[in-house]
Formats: sequence, structure tokens, C-alpha cells
Amino acid sequence: MVLERAKRETFVKASKMTREQYILATQQNNLPRPENPQLYPVGIYGWRKRCLYFFVLLLLVTMIVNLAMTIWILKVMNFTVDSPLVLQSDRNVTVNARNHMGQLTGQLTVGADAVEAQCKRFEVSSSEDGRVLFSADEEEIVIGADRLKVTGTEGAVFEHSVETPHIRAEPSQDLKLESPTRSLIMEAPRGIQVSAAAGDLKASCRKELHLQSTEGEIFLNADSIRLGNLPVGSFSSSSSSPGSSAARQTIYELCVCPNGKLYLSPAGAGSTCQSSSNICLWS
Repeated sequence: MVLERAKRETFVKASKMTREQYILATQQNNLPRPENPQLYPVGIYGWRKRCLYFFVLLLLVTMIVNLAMTIWILKVMNFTVDSPLVLQSDRNVTVNARNHMGQLTGQLTVGADAVEAQCKRFEVSSSEDGRVLFSADEEEIVIGADRLKVTGTEGAVFEHSVETPHIRAEPSQDLKLESPTRSLIMEAPRGIQVSAAAGDLKASCRKELHLQSTEGEIFLNADSIRLGNLPVGSFSSSSSSPGSSAARQTIYELCVCPNGKLYLSPAGAGSTCQSSSNICLWS
């Protein structure tokens, strides 16, 4: 009995609490609301909004001007994807190279009359294997190509000595070594070979041609050896008539003077060089 009574009292209390909560919630919903509630706007208004619009418009105009200037520069300088870079100037175009101290170490100047390069060493290398094709410095100039070809009509002119293992002309072209006002000297410690496989070999000079061998010999090997324009000696004997003998003479003897000069003497039964040695007196 006591237990049932306690349960009944607990149920009555819970019902009262639920009813009171319902009445309280109903009364809060029925409370009168203020007629003019105060509103707080969110955002940028007034002069701040106008300044923001101005800066956005200024940024847009700046972007358009930069884009137009970039397109104009690309158009004027001929910057394209497929064309090479072209640098143009009414005067010279100069490219300088400096070290970390600001000192000039190299300079390339392209002018209307010449292209000048100022540097310690100038090199031209092959794009395939990186081999040096041409290099120049204060000590020497090196040409690393397989062949040096000079296409000028006057050939190559050298003011001083030239050292090379091979000199050859183009096919069907003549090779000419000439010194118009000075001597032409060819020297080699182990010999010099001059050959013409398909033509003639000609050596001519204005005054004298010397063939000299200090420790060996001069060997001439040919089917026929001709010495033209040699002076002809005459008999000094009073018993013979030089004019009549010279007219009938067809065979001559080759004679050598003590100084090495060659001359011809009319051949006889014996040597006639001594009797015709008056040529040597005027040599």
C-alpha cells in the first residue's frame, strides 16, 4: 500500500512539472515583441564601397595597359615562336661580359663596317662532337678543321713563315707558290716532296734558281732532261772558223765552269770544253 501510494505521488508530481513547463513555454511564445527591432547591417557601404570599386577599376585598367604594352613590345621586337631573335640598332650592337668585380672581361661589337671581339681566347667549336674548329689567342691561332679552303682569286697571303704538313690544290686546279718581291724558302729536317701526279711541275724565277744539297746529292730521274737557253761556246783555236763550224754543228757537249755554270761546246773527236772555256771568264 505504501509503495503504490509513493508511485501515485511521483506520477502526480511529474504531471505537474510537465504542465508547468508547457504553460511557461506557451507564455514565452505569447510575449509581445517590440515594434521597431534594431537591425545591424553586414557588408561594406558608403565611401568604403566606392573606394573599393575605384581600386578594382584601377587594377583592371592597369592590367589592360600592361597587356597592350606587352603585345606592342613583342610586335616591335619581332618576338615570335618560330623565328630567330633579332637585335637591331641604328649604330653598333655591343655585348659585354664582366667578372664579379665589375671589370670588363670580354666584348663583342657588331658594327656597320666590322665585327670586333675582345677577349683572352676566341673559340669556334663543332656542334656535333665539340671539337675545336678555330681558336685564337695571343700565342697562336689553331685551325682544327679537316681542310682549310681559300676561295679568293689571289689565294692566301702570309707575311711571315707558314708551317703545314700538306699543301694541295683543288682537283683540276693549279697549285702555285709565289713570292713576288722576296725569296721562297722551303725547309724540312727530313726532306720535302713536291709531286704532280697528273700534270707538269714548273719552277721559275726572275734571277737565280738554286738547288743545293749540303750532305747528299741532287738526283734527276726522267726519260729526257732538257736545259734550254744555255750559252754556246766557240773554239778559241785560230785554225778553225767559228762561224763556219757553228753553222754546220749539230752535236754539242755539255760543259761546266768552276763556278757551276753550264754551257754548250761544239762536240769534236775529243772534249772541247777547255777550248771553249771563254764562257767561264764572263760568268
